[in-house]
Amino acid sequence: MSDEPQLIDGGTAGVGDPSSRNGSGDGGTAGRKGRPRRTGWRRLLPTWRMVLGGSLLFLLLVAGALVTGYLLVDIPPANKAAIAQSNVFLYSDGSPLAREGKVNRENVQLSQVPKRTQHAVLAAEDRDFYTESAINPEAMVRAAWNTATGKGKQSGSTITQQYVKNYYLDQEQTVTRKGKEFFIAIKLDREVSKDKILEGYLNTSYFGRNAYGIQAAAQAYYGKNIDELNTAQSAYLATLLNAPSAYDIIAHPQNKPRAEARWNYVLDGMVKKHWLSRAERAKMTFPDPTEAKAPSGMSGQRGYLVEAVEDYLTSNGIIDEQTLARGGYRITTTIDKSKQDAFTKAVRDRLMSKLSDDRKVDRYVRAGGASIDPKTGKVVALYGGIDYTKQFVNNATRRDYQVGSTFKPFVFTSAVANEATTQDGQTITPDTLYNGDNKREVIGPDGPTGYAPANEDDRDYGDIDVTTATDNSVNSVYAQMAEDVGPAKVKQTAVDLGVPKTTPDLHASPSIALGPATASVLDMTEAYATLANHGRHGQYSLVAEVTKDGAQVTLPDREEKQAIPRTAADTTTSILQSVVDGGTGTAAQGAERPAAGKTGTAEEDKAAWFAGYTPDLATVVAVMGQDSNTGVQKPLYGATGLDRINGGGYPAEIWADYVSGALDGKPPADFDLKLEDGIDTPELPSAPTQAPTSAPQIPTTPPTTEPTAPTQPPTFPTYTPPTEPTIEPPETPPTDFPTGPPTDGGPGGPGDPGGDIGGPEGG
Repeated sequence: MSDEPQLIDGGTAGVGDPSSRNGSGDGGTAGRKGRPRRTGWRRLLPTWRMVLGGSLLFLLLVAGALVTGYLLVDIPPANKAAIAQSNVFLYSDGSPLAREGKVNRENVQLSQVPKRTQHAVLAAEDRDFYTESAINPEAMVRAAWNTATGKGKQSGSTITQQYVKNYYLDQEQTVTRKGKEFFIAIKLDREVSKDKILEGYLNTSYFGRNAYGIQAAAQAYYGKNIDELNTAQSAYLATLLNAPSAYDIIAHPQNKPRAEARWNYVLDGMVKKHWLSRAERAKMTFPDPTEAKAPSGMSGQRGYLVEAVEDYLTSNGIIDEQTLARGGYRITTTIDKSKQDAFTKAVRDRLMSKLSDDRKVDRYVRAGGASIDPKTGKVVALYGGIDYTKQFVNNATRRDYQVGSTFKPFVFTSAVANEATTQDGQTITPDTLYNGDNKREVIGPDGPTGYAPANEDDRDYGDIDVTTATDNSVNSVYAQMAEDVGPAKVKQTAVDLGVPKTTPDLHASPSIALGPATASVLDMTEAYATLANHGRHGQYSLVAEVTKDGAQVTLPDREEKQAIPRTAADTTTSILQSVVDGGTGTAAQGAERPAAGKTGTAEEDKAAWFAGYTPDLATVVAVMGQDSNTGVQKPLYGATGLDRINGGGYPAEIWADYVSGALDGKPPADFDLKLEDGIDTPELPSAPTQAPTSAPQIPTTPPTTEPTAPTQPPTFPTYTPPTEPTIEPPETPPTDFPTGPPTDGGPGGPGDPGGDIGGPEGG
C-alpha cells in the first residue's frame, strides 16, 4: 500500500493498529482536522517554523557581528606611504645593483582638479560614488564570483574602500585587512564628506612611473600640471588606475590596444553619465603620453633590470604594484654581475661601436638580449638597451617584433614529439626529404591549400633533407612541415616550451613556422632553455630572495616538468648544432664551445635574431629597428654601412662574444643527447628515409644572408605570390607608438583564414 498520508473524515489516527485506514485505536485528532500525517522521510524535513527560526538566528548573528565590528574597528592614523622607503636591488652575489628613489607625490585640493578629470576618474572606478554608500555588496559579490570562476581577479571596492586601503591600511589581500577596510569605510563615509574622500583618493592613488597622486601623474605622463590636462588626457590617467604598468604604452607598446580599449570605456562612461557630450566624445583621439624620464640612478642597464624584476614580482602575484612602489624591500636578483657585464660589453664591441651619426638608419638600431641557466631557470643576464635614461623601452621584454625563423625549431620539435609524418606517410626526422622549391604550394590532407611562401632570393632547392633545410632556413620546407604536423600541435608545442599562449599573432596556420608571432627576447630564451634542458620546462626566475624589515617574502616554488619528450628536444638540438657548424649561424662558432642555434629575421628586416644555447647557457639576441621619435618600427637596410642585417651577422656575433666571456674559465661541455632511431651522437645519418624523385646538388656553402619571404596569401584558397611583400597599414595609424605587431603580408593562411598576419621575410 502507499505511504502517502491519508485524509480521513471523522476518525482519529490510530496508533494501536498502524495499518488501519479508519484510525481505530489509540491516537490523536489528525483525522478530524483533515491534516496529512507526516510519515517516513518527510518527518526529517524542517518545518517552516524551523526555517524561519534558523533564518532569524542567522540574521541576528550577522547583525551582531557587524555591530561588533563597527564598534571595535576605529579609523586609524594614516599609514607611512607618504614617507616610503627605497627599494634596494642586489645582484645575485649580494653586491648593489640599484636603489629606487623616494615616492613622487604632490598633493592638490579637489578644487584644483578640473571637473573633467574628476569625472574621468569616477567613470573609470566608481560611477555612482556620490549617490552610493561606502560599500557595494552587490559589486563585491560579483567580483568574488568572477575571480572564483576564472574570469580574472577583480575588485568590487568603491572609491571609499580604495581610499581606505591606500591611506589607512596596506595592500595585503587578507580577510583581516578586508574586514578592517569594510568597517573603516562605513565609519569614514559617515564622518567625512564625499568631496574629501575623493580628494584623498586622487592624492594617494598610484599611477605608475613612481607617481603617487593625480598631480604627479600629470607631470610624469604629460609634463603638465593637473589643470592643464584636457579630457582625453584625463581619461588616460584614469585608465592607468586599473593597471599602471600594463597601460603605460611607452614601457609596453604592445599593450596599446588594451590601453585604448580601457580609455574608450572611460570616455563612454562619461557620456553615459552625461558628463561628456557625444559630439565631444566623437572628436577625441588617443593621447599618447610622453617618454618617461628615468632617474639618473637608473642609467645604463640598471633601469631595465629594475623594471624587469618589478614586472616579475607583480605579474606573479608576489607583491602588488602599489605596495612595491611604497618601498622598503631588499630584493636579491638572479642577475650574475660578471655575465651582465659580459653582455653589455659584447653589444658595445660588436654592434654599438659600428654605429655612426652620419648614417640616419644607425639612429634606429636597438638591441635586446637575455640569458638563462637552463638547469635552474635563473635569468643570469638581461640586456635592455643602450641606456634606460635614453631608450626607455626594455628591448628584452617587449612583445612587438616578429621572431622570424627562430620559431622553426619548434615546428621540428613538435614533429618529433607527435611522431608526425609527411603527407605520403614518411616519419619526419632530421634526414626526411622535402621539396624545397621556391613558392611551392603547401599540400594539406585535402590537397593544395593555396599557400606558397617564397624562399630567400626565390631559390629552388629541389628535394632536400630537413637538416639541410634547417641549415639554410628554407621557408617552403618548414611551411609544409607545419601543415604535416598540424598547426595547432605546433602552437601547443611552442607554448609547452615556454612561449606565452597569449603571444600576439601566435596563430595556428602553416605560416606559424615562419615566425609572425611577436614573443619577447626573454620569452624565446625561456623556450630555448627548455630545449637545452632536454625538454624539461620551468618558468624563468628573476628573483632569488625578497625581504622587508628582516622578514622573508614568500616566493613561488619553481615547478619543473617534462614538457616534451627528451628525444624531441635532443633531436632538435642535433640539427641546430648543424646550423652553427655549417648553416646560417656559423658566426656563433666564435664562442669556441659546442653550440646549437637558429637565426631569424622579421619582415622587411625590422629585426634580426639569433637564438642559441650551450649545455650551460641559453641566450637570445635581437637587433631591432625603431624610430626613437615616433616609435615606428624601421627596416635596418644600410645600418652600420651594410646592405642588410641578418641573424647570422651581429646577433650571432654578439651571442658568441657574450657566451665566450660569460663562460670564461669554465671548460667547454659537450651536449649529452639521446636521439631518435638509436642516434646517440650529434652526428646525423647521411642516408635519407625516402628516395628523391629529382635531387639537385645540395649547396655546401651556407647563404650569406638568411632566407626571407612574405608568408601569407592575400586571399584563400587561391593565390599568386607577389614579388615584393606588401604592407597593410594598421586600422588606426599610430601617432607615436605602433598599435601592435606589423601587418605586412596579407590575411591569414589555411587553418586560420581570417587570423594571422603574413609571416616575416626572414629565415
